[in-house]
Amino acid sequence: MRVFGPVLSAFILLAAFFIFQHQPSALAAARTIRIIVPSAVGGGADTLARLLADEIGRTQGVTVVVENRPGASNTIGTEAVARAAPDGNTLLVATPELVINPHIRKLGYDPLTSFTPVCYLARSPQLFVVNSKSPFRTLNDFLEAARAKPGELSLASAGPASGTHFAFETLKRMASAKINYVPYQGSAPAVNAVLAQHVFAALASYPNVVEQVKADNLRALAVASPSRIKQMPDVPTVAESGFRGFESEIWFGVVVPANTPSAIVSQLAAWFIAALRVPEIAAKLEVLGLFTVGMCGTDFDAFIHDQYDKYGAAIRESGFNAR
Repeated sequence: MRVFGPVLSAFILLAAFFIFQHQPSALAAARTIRIIVPSAVGGGADTLARLLADEIGRTQGVTVVVENRPGASNTIGTEAVARAAPDGNTLLVATPELVINPHIRKLGYDPLTSFTPVCYLARSPQLFVVNSKSPFRTLNDFLEAARAKPGELSLASAGPASGTHFAFETLKRMASAKINYVPYQGSAPAVNAVLAQHVFAALASYPNVVEQVKADNLRALAVASPSRIKQMPDVPTVAESGFRGFESEIWFGVVVPANTPSAIVSQLAAWFIAALRVPEIAAKLEVLGLFTVGMCGTDFDAFIHDQYDKYGAAIRESGFNAR
């Protein structure tokens, strides 16, 4: 026993280490992760969070709870995460409002320093659309008419102070066109306004227009994404229509409170990427008009900084001030 006792003990310790390294899910069973969605139930952010939460909970052996904390243009839920313990157990679904709000209102957090980016999860393209009965066949047709009749044409979008609102303001300046902006509480009512011919056009998210375009009730003039989307390959981008550098998409990412240990951030990123790579998950998201991205770490951090600068410039140039 003097010879084999130490050997047996060492073997047991080695086996325990192996189990710890290769079965993290079993050891994490008691862990509960909250994903805070700062908007209402049923939206793109909520749907994305719930699909990924179910997959991560099932495969990683953790309890994942999605909690909706809407209000004040997403700032209530966002501030709650900024103030949470940096232990990797409280996450935020981030959208463009994360980098828009600091430019137009006073906040109790800083989007660039109060959070650590985990992953850019998915994007939802936006399109300029008109009623199928409209005489406008292209985006330039619409903009030329707007220049010929300043202030007579109107465009609807979610807003005010939304990503689509400031994208519209940017295009107006690039096109030197005077167009009336009509804000609605989301893309769906903006699209309904075009269908009812209450407005001439809308800048709306892909999920809210795709079926109406297929049914020939709406005509897509241009997609605001950097590249065309495979579901509508014949629809040119705004950049291809002559407005180089223009882009606007709804994006969805996940961030954690600043100072969360890098090992925990990496673990979370690996879990989200694994969930996004499940074919059934990607297929469900695509049906909803959410296309997976999976950009993590420093690349996502750089993206957030770029978006912060882009929206800041657009807001300053528009003269919008809600402070």
